[in-house]
Amino acid sequence: MNKEIVHRAGFVNILGRPNVGKSTLMNAMVGEKLSIITSKAQTTRHRIHGMLNDENYQIVFSDTPGILDPSYKLQEAMLRSARTALTDADIILYLTDPFEKADESELFLEKLRNIETPVILIINKVDLSSQEDLEQLVDQWKKLLPKAEIIPISALKKFNVQSIFSRILELLPESPPYYPKDMLTDKSERFFTGEMIRERILVHYKKEIPYSVEIEIESFKEEENIIRIRAIIFVERETQKGILIGHQGNALKRIGRESRLEMESFFQKKVFLEMYVKVQKDWRNNDRNLKKFGYR
Repeated sequence: MNKEIVHRAGFVNILGRPNVGKSTLMNAMVGEKLSIITSKAQTTRHRIHGMLNDENYQIVFSDTPGILDPSYKLQEAMLRSARTALTDADIILYLTDPFEKADESELFLEKLRNIETPVILIINKVDLSSQEDLEQLVDQWKKLLPKAEIIPISALKKFNVQSIFSRILELLPESPPYYPKDMLTDKSERFFTGEMIRERILVHYKKEIPYSVEIEIESFKEEENIIRIRAIIFVERETQKGILIGHQGNALKRIGRESRLEMESFFQKKVFLEMYVKVQKDWRNNDRNLKKFGYR
């Protein structure tokens, strides 16, 4: 008699401080670029679910905003999102790297020590560390999170990522799938369109500009041979608007051109993209604006 196949499904939430490689790991695990990746901290603002499906399992990965000390209401909303990920996870992946000072997240680590959810501590970017330093780091984290399993990886080079996947499958609870098996993410096409524009802004601008920007997709119309998109880029001050647009609009044109090419690759269809820049004064500290942009 054949043994009955058991189906497993669960939520695997990826947590950690900014710039430790959470989005790179998320994309590596799912096999698709769902989270934008830049060298700047605080790239991820919203929780993004990415589903990995097989006949016998469904893993719902969740990339969360980085854990940080908030300076304004947007960051407070991002931190709330990260804290929520502690309570609705079947498995927690806590990501760190050789450059993080563990005491920066002591309050959050205290919560991790006191939860019953399985925690896998992932030390990322080990390709940038010596074997001796890595061993010292593992010993340090064993003292900080004694119940956590520790797995060293390089998400960028996909070194040892398979070990995480194998352990997740072992820990995943028995359950029917939470989402349809052909579903890759819970986010809409509009959401990813806005993220593609924001990624290009993060790449090309410095200082406060990338962190003062929010994207609203005002219209998204898919026709047989083309997608027509109208996007509004909100900034907080008139001076930021001028910098974003650039001399004779050249800076904004570059953002538009690169974003359009990324969208065409993502949607596999021609894209006509219109972009406008508007000032929404101090939107990062305005509860009504934050709600409008999808922050809770």
